[in-house]
Amino acid sequence: MRHNKKRGMKLGTDASHTKAMKKSLIRALFENDRIKTLDVRAKAIRPDVDKVITWAKKGDVASRRLAIAKVGDKELVREVFEKAAQGMWADRNGGYTRIMKLGPRKGDAAEVVIMEIVTEPVTPKAAPKKAKVTKVEAAPVEEPKAEEAPAEEAAVEEAPAEETAEKDAE
Repeated sequence: MRHNKKRGMKLGTDASHTKAMKKSLIRALFENDRIKTLDVRAKAIRPDVDKVITWAKKGDVASRRLAIAKVGDKELVREVFEKAAQGMWADRNGGYTRIMKLGPRKGDAAEVVIMEIVTEPVTPKAAPKKAKVTKVEAAPVEEPKAEEAPAEEAAVEEAPAEETAEKDAE
């Protein structure tokens, strides 16, 4: 049975505290554009942040209500939707956040990261230039001359005859 088994990471707390912590981290990220948190927590809120920005790009009333439920602050959601309407993430299809590792925390060696919202435009990767392929004519295949072929066959046939003659002499 699946009693009280929800999807996602628990983050070491009960479900209500996890939900409140995620909402608080998302709100802090949208307010400051950059937060310092633990690696596990950053990875846990990344999908939620991406969903809110995707809803903001969509821009309709239903998306706004979903975003308000996820973030919990109407004014902050309004600012995010305005940024999206101005085209902040217009050329980007996902990947709205960046996680940069800082290293382990001194007290308990938990991995500390900086999570930030990506604002710069997408630069398409340059496709590797392929060398222009030109067809090369096949070199003409030289066939063995008729005079040489029987001489080689004769030499091959003579060798076994000599070996049999030597065996008979013994």
